[in-house]
Amino acid sequence: MGNVLLRQITLAIATVLGSLLNLYWWIVLIAVLLTWVNPDPYNPVVRFLRSVTEPVFYQVRRRLPFIVVSGMDLSPIVVMLGIYVLQTVVVEPLREFAFTLHAAAIGRVLAG
Repeated sequence: MGNVLLRQITLAIATVLGSLLNLYWWIVLIAVLLTWVNPDPYNPVVRFLRSVTEPVFYQVRRRLPFIVVSGMDLSPIVVMLGIYVLQTVVVEPLREFAFTLHAAAIGRVLAG
């Protein structure tokens, strides 16, 4: 019974974390695409996107000053790669662990 609860909690955490990372990846992509069209800075959508992405971009630029090359800011690329790494290193192992717990529980049911 304990493994079933642990499996469900682990799978829920992996699913929520994966969804949040995926959502933020899309937010970063939309924010980058908006910089190409020079939108109205007072638009609520643009203000939301900037308020959600700029603090992260600022931290990347501060820690990696070489990320701005010839006036072109590459911090969104670093953030998107970081999201991919987090999905690969954190989310996928959590999912695999949850399915391992599930397989172990099924094995015990079949054996016992």
